[in-house]
Amino acid sequence: MLLAVDVGNTQTHLGVFKRDELFREWRASTDGRRTADELALMFGQFLSLADLSFSREISGVVISSVVPPVTQELREMTLRYFGFAPIVVGPGTRTGIAVLTDNPREVGADRIANAVAAHHMFSGASSIVVDFGTALTVDAVSAKGEYLGGAIAPGLETSASALFKSTAQIQRVELVAPPRALGKSTVTCVQSGLVYGTAGLVDGLIERVADEIGGTTNVVATGGLASTVVKHCRLIGHVEPMLTLTGLRLIFDRNVEGAGDD
Repeated sequence: MLLAVDVGNTQTHLGVFKRDELFREWRASTDGRRTADELALMFGQFLSLADLSFSREISGVVISSVVPPVTQELREMTLRYFGFAPIVVGPGTRTGIAVLTDNPREVGADRIANAVAAHHMFSGASSIVVDFGTALTVDAVSAKGEYLGGAIAPGLETSASALFKSTAQIQRVELVAPPRALGKSTVTCVQSGLVYGTAGLVDGLIERVADEIGGTTNVVATGGLASTVVKHCRLIGHVEPMLTLTGLRLIFDRNVEGAGDD
């Protein structure tokens, strides 16, 4: 079995694959202060829920991370407790995706994993990936499997936190869509601005990116907050919560012994 780990700024998403099928998945808060031993304790507890352990069943680990301190501790944890080195997505990792940006090393590992999964999902067609995380990212993948670039904006919770912190009379609200865009109270006004505003931002970026890459484009959404916003977007045709983990599995397959070249 393969353990795939996607470390985001706010949450860490773990998944165990049985061959091509996702067997179990969990989410935990990302904490850059955790040591390798603390991570092992947390991972061990999750694995035990599926009757798995460090010494039983897991034969590979693949990691994407945008939090460098966690990346290092995960490397140590994997070596110490699983007894082998993980595959960490980064420069030099075989992905099958050509990164056509000014500095490919700047592109987050999660965005590359998303691009790999989207190209696999829509083989032979271009695609746009919208990831609703701490940051909202919109990325384009060509029909040939090239990562063309993208856009980064504040995510829904990031925007909400900034609003609540910067305004004295606006209190934190539940991040759900109100019945109408025209709010009748401060709460519904804030909810409208955050949820419908994010949906409008996403549709606007998709429209611009699609115009630039041309042709018919598939649009897929992923990320922990996708379910809150996607239903209010006009241009998203697919939702795949496990897109990043699937991309990690595909990258792992390319990098194990005997995998093909890029």
